[in-house]
This record gives sequence, structure tokens and C-alpha cells, in this order.
Amino acid sequence: MEQQKARITARLAAVGIFGNIFLAIFKTFAGIFGHSAAMISDAVHTLSDVFATLIAFIGVMLSQKGADREHPYGHERLECVASILLAIILFATGAGIGFGCLKNIISGSYKLSAEPSLVAIIAAVVSILVKEGMFWITMIYAKKLKSGAFVADAWHHRSDALSSIGALIGIIAARHGYPVLDQFAGIVICIVILFVAIGIFRDAVTKMLDASCDEEFENKLKDFILKKAAENGDEIGMDLLRTRKFGEKIYVEMEISADGDMPLRQSHAIAEKLHDAVEEEYPDVKHVMIHVNPAGYTHQGQDKL
Repeated sequence: MEQQKARITARLAAVGIFGNIFLAIFKTFAGIFGHSAAMISDAVHTLSDVFATLIAFIGVMLSQKGADREHPYGHERLECVASILLAIILFATGAGIGFGCLKNIISGSYKLSAEPSLVAIIAAVVSILVKEGMFWITMIYAKKLKSGAFVADAWHHRSDALSSIGALIGIIAARHGYPVLDQFAGIVICIVILFVAIGIFRDAVTKMLDASCDEEFENKLKDFILKKAAENGDEIGMDLLRTRKFGEKIYVEMEISADGDMPLRQSHAIAEKLHDAVEEEYPDVKHVMIHVNPAGYTHQGQDKL
């Protein structure tokens, strides 16, 4: 399983890196010879995706490393670190594009630019089709890997496709006598990129801060545990249930109640069966901690259900 994940990760990295290098070179030449500022801005965005994919690849590979003496809980959070770095790169790229276009509008330098040619339009269309295809390929495999970093990388591809749509609109407008719209298209591209970067950053930080899973997941988990105990013929109650995200994995802590006169071995067996059932049913759950209370026990903390 781990080898399969490593192969998929390598393939995604190859698609992202070589695909973006090709598009960046293609759009740079198209922007220069096609006289389009929007297309050159789009090429810079695409080039940043090369580094983004490389960071995602490194982050995912490191996160798959098993636990060791210094890191007994594993390395899953390194993928969150990779996502944060991707968000920062994307944000900086978008801000740079927007600043450059705004500067050209204020100075009026866009009036001196030649009218964009048909080459720029062709480049924009090719970019839209290729980047949208890369988005779907990356997203499909990112979900199979349950990889936040590659989900972020997929959105890099989608944001590039959107920016190319903006570039296309700006190029067409400039060819019809409205060259300033080529610059405004670059600003729209900037806004799209910034929103995507902020979303990626927030998601990664949430996973770094041991945030709990959503209420729907916790309710389903509670129902599953009580149902599984009933199927096993065990009478239990649920005193406490807490979850926390650790990178792309989930840790579960719970307190269940059982007959206080029950032998220790029997109560341990109940907890062990529930532990195994949860990890089998929910592959994203990395570890389950179960504490057994005597029936009628009242939890004193604020987390009591």
C-alpha cells in the first residue's frame, strides 16, 4: 500500500512539474511575441506551480515516513507544512501579478504596448484546456491519497486555468481597442489567486492546531460505536468522545461506561473490540484511545456529552 502511494505521488509530481514547465515556456514566448501583459503574468503564475508541485511532493513523501524515537506520532504534519508553504508562494505570486498590473494602469504604460496578436489567444486556450485537465488528474489522485498538499496543488492548476480565462478575456478586449482591460484581467487573476491561497493556508493551519472533526462526523462515529457494541452483545454507554486532526489523520479519544462489577479482562476486551472496529471502519483514524468507566460515573470535565 505504501509503495503504491509512493508511485502515485511520484506520477503526480511528474505531471505537475513537466506540465507546468512546458506551459510556462510556451506562455512566456506567446506573451512576448503576442504582446500580452496578461499572458506574461499568467506564465509567471504557471512557473510558480513548478515549485508548488515540488514542495507538495517533498511534503507528502516526508509525511509518509513512519514514527521514530524523536517523532512517536509520525510525520503527518509535514504535509500541512508543505501546504502552508504552497499557500505562501501562491499568495506572493498573486500579489506580484496584481501590483505589476496596477502599476501599469496608474502609470499609463499599457498605452504604449502593442496590440496582442492571435498567438496570445491560442496560448490562452491551450493553457485553459491543459491546466483544467491537470486539475482533474491531480484532484482525483489527491483524494485517493487523502493528501491535503496535493489537493492544494490541484487548486494551483485550477487557479491557473481561471487566470488563463482572465488573460483570454483581456487579450480579446485589447484586440478590440481596450488595452487597459488586459491589465484589469491581470488584477482579476491576482484576486483569484489570493483567495485560493488564503483558503489553502486556513485549512493547513486548522489541521496543525489539533482542531476537532465536524459534528456530523463525530455523531456518525458515536452511533457506529454504540451499534457495534450492541452487535457484540456488550451493554455500554458513551460518557465522552473527542476527536482531533493530526495532519491528514484523525485521533479519537473516548470514555465508555460498563458494569462496574465486570472483570477487568472483560472490560478490556470490550474496549479492544471497539478500538479495532473503529480503525477498520475509518481508515483515516490513526489511533483510538478508550477508557472504561463504571456505569453511573459522572465526568467532571467540560467535555461531557
